[in-house]
Amino acid sequence: MALSQRISNLTGGGSDGWDVFIKARKMIAAGTPVVELTIGEHDIRTAAPILQDMHESAMGGHTGYAMVPGTDSLRDTVARRTQDRTGVPTTRDNVLITPGGQSALFAAHAAACDPGDVALYIDPYYATYPGTLRGVSAVPRAILTRAEDAFQPRAEDIAAACDGAKSLLINSPNNPTGTVYSVATMEGIAQVVRDHDLWLISDEVYDSQVWEGSHLSPRALPGMAERTLVVGSMSKSHAMTGSRCGWLIGPEEVISHLITFATHTTYGVPGFIQDASVFALNQGPEFEAEVAAPFQRRRAIAQEILSGQNTVGLIPAQGAMYLMLDIRATGMTGDDFANALLDTHHIAVMPGESFGAAAAGHLRVAMTIDDAEFGAALRTLCRFADSCAKE
Repeated sequence: MALSQRISNLTGGGSDGWDVFIKARKMIAAGTPVVELTIGEHDIRTAAPILQDMHESAMGGHTGYAMVPGTDSLRDTVARRTQDRTGVPTTRDNVLITPGGQSALFAAHAAACDPGDVALYIDPYYATYPGTLRGVSAVPRAILTRAEDAFQPRAEDIAAACDGAKSLLINSPNNPTGTVYSVATMEGIAQVVRDHDLWLISDEVYDSQVWEGSHLSPRALPGMAERTLVVGSMSKSHAMTGSRCGWLIGPEEVISHLITFATHTTYGVPGFIQDASVFALNQGPEFEAEVAAPFQRRRAIAQEILSGQNTVGLIPAQGAMYLMLDIRATGMTGDDFANALLDTHHIAVMPGESFGAAAAGHLRVAMTIDDAEFGAALRTLCRFADSCAKE
C-alpha cells in the first residue's frame, strides 16, 4: 500500500535537519558525555508554583475534555496580554488555544492555503517550517536573506517571490539567527503583504526575549490585523516546553473556522495545563523577564569571548536563546564543522544548513547550559575553529 505524498514527502526527500542532534543523543545514550548546545530547551525547569497550580487543577478534577477553543479564562488572559503588548483590540474570539506553537503553525497554514498554493517563508528558518507547509499540501517557497544584512529580509526579495503565493511566514525574534526585525523591515513586509493580498503568519514565540531594539507585531501595523495570524506559546516565555500549550490569534472569522478544524484534529488542550498557563501568565512580564535573563546574560558572555578572536563571526544577537556564528573563515561547511566538533570535543551545535541555504557556513548555538560551562564550550569552539582555519 502506498502512502500519501503529503506524509511521505514532508522533508522534501532530504534530511529533516536534526542529524547532528540525533548523533549527539546516540553518543549520550552510549555513555559518552556531550555538551549539548543544540535544542532550544531551557536549563531551568518549569517553575514550582506553576507545577503546583497544575497539580491542584488536576487533583480538583480538570482532567476531562476541555473546551476545544480553549477555556474562557485562558483565551481572555492571552487576549489581554496581546492587547497590552501590541495595542491591538483583542478578545477571546480572536484566540484559539493549541497544543503548542507547532500546532498553531499548522492550523494557520491550513486556514491560509489550499493544496497546491505557494506558501512563502524566510530562509534561514526554524527546521519544521518547510515540512509544516508540505503537511497542508502547500508548495514551500523560500526567500533567502543575507548574512551581511544580519538576515533581515528585504521587501523587494519577498515581492519578487509572490507569484502564486497565498501566505508568508515570518519569525521575529528569529530562530535560528537571533535577529529582531526592525520597524523598517516589518513595514516593508506589511506593504508587500497588502500589495499582493497575502496572509501573513507571524511566529512570535520569542517575543519575551529581546536584547536589542523592540519587538513589533505586524498585526499592529495599518491594515494588517485582518490579514495576520499570530503564533504564540508558553514554551519559551515561561519554560513550559513540555506542557504543549500555545495559541493562534487572528480575525474572528478565521478563528471560528479553526475551532472546527481543531475539533477534527487536536480536540483541544488538557484543562489542567490551561489553568496552569493562566496562573503563569498572571505572574506578569516580570516573571517572563526572569525566565529570559539567563539568555541575555550568556549573550554578553559570548560577545566578550568572540571579541577576542577573528575566526568566528557573530551575527548580531538581538533576541531569542540562540547565537548564529559565521565559521566560513575555516573553509568548512556548517555540517562538516558541527560533526567534527562533536567527534573531536563532544560539543554538539546545529549546523546552519539545518535551517536553510542562507545559513550555510554558519552554526546555531543554543545558550541553554550553565554560564560557566557555556563559556568553556564556546572558547573550545573558537580554538577548534582557529585550528581548522590554519590547516
